[in-house]
Amino acid sequence: MLTTRHNTIDIPVDGQHIAGTLVAASTTVPGVLLVHGWDGSQEQYIHRAHQIAALGCVCLTFDLRGHARHVNQRQEVTREDNLGDVLAAYDQLVSHPTVDPESIAIVGSSYGGYLGAIVTAMRPVRWLALRAPALYRDGDWDVPKGRLDRKDLAAYRQLVIGGADNRALGACAAFRGDALIVESEHDKTVPHPV
Repeated sequence: MLTTRHNTIDIPVDGQHIAGTLVAASTTVPGVLLVHGWDGSQEQYIHRAHQIAALGCVCLTFDLRGHARHVNQRQEVTREDNLGDVLAAYDQLVSHPTVDPESIAIVGSSYGGYLGAIVTAMRPVRWLALRAPALYRDGDWDVPKGRLDRKDLAAYRQLVIGGADNRALGACAAFRGDALIVESEHDKTVPHPV
């Protein structure tokens, strides 16, 4: 049998408050933060979040600035801004009363994987799943994401880059939790047989 905890609460009704006691299992569960890629939104993760939550986790999906409700910021939002979004979402998830702060997973796709990797150097993360993670130069960190030179970025991604030379790769090299990296569609770097 599980142990329980309780909190007294006030329930507003018709201009008054009635007393209540909220009783719940004191067991905490893992938290899963789902981070979409550039051009994505939380919508792509809602169904998956329900599936993961049904397994006994608390999931949080969210829209990075420059997307969905904030699409008008698309040409101004920087990686620093979006990293702030992921950190704020992480902090919100960890503050949930049933989330075990020692059991946090980040699942990120492309740009979301890049940001998620960086977060592992800034917050406790136990599991990291990266789907076709993107990679960006550190030097143009404050350049709005939508204004990055795509040709230069493509050339950069063809280079051999070590953890000492890139913030995201450095975070991955230092990460001590469990990690999963998966390919996507026509990936030539991580082919299907792997």
